[in-house]
Amino acid sequence: MNKNKIKKIEEFFSNTDFSSEHNDRREFENCEFKTCTFHDLSHLIFRDCVFKNTNLSNLKTNQSIFQNCWFIDCKLLGLNFANAKDFGFEVHFENCNLDYASFDKKKMNSSTFKACKIHNGNFTQADLSKSKLDNCDFYEALFSNTNLSGVDLRSCHNFIIDPELNKIRRAKFMLSSLPSLLQRYEIIVENS
Repeated sequence: MNKNKIKKIEEFFSNTDFSSEHNDRREFENCEFKTCTFHDLSHLIFRDCVFKNTNLSNLKTNQSIFQNCWFIDCKLLGLNFANAKDFGFEVHFENCNLDYASFDKKKMNSSTFKACKIHNGNFTQADLSKSKLDNCDFYEALFSNTNLSGVDLRSCHNFIIDPELNKIRRAKFMLSSLPSLLQRYEIIVENS
């Protein structure tokens, strides 16, 4: 986590169940949540917040606001960020499980994904240009009309990206990922 990106944390919540406590609170700024429970994220506002070891799987995010939010060691299975508000949307993930998470049509060009598992994630029409992707597993993740311009995918694996359906100008790939870029042509690429 980049300490310069987060302002000073002013409130700490640990092992808090937000379905019963604080259920009337709608806005959180400069907060840290550790091992907390949420049952719905809809219409909540999170600014400069850090989530640690928190399970947010399959929660609703209708009209939620996530501005400069960090998720560390979190479980976010099936979380649909596509329903969150676009204005100021900025999220960062470190060592998270994002299987089946959706970022459909999200502008995320300031986002970070570090050491994350993102099996079957949806990045359709997302703008990941200039995002930081480091050591992520994109097994069966969907990239369609996705802007990956300038993205460094050299440490990532298990992705299939069709250059004809996605913007990949100045993106960086390892030579070993060439088959992942050419899969639609059903050609065989072998090491000599």
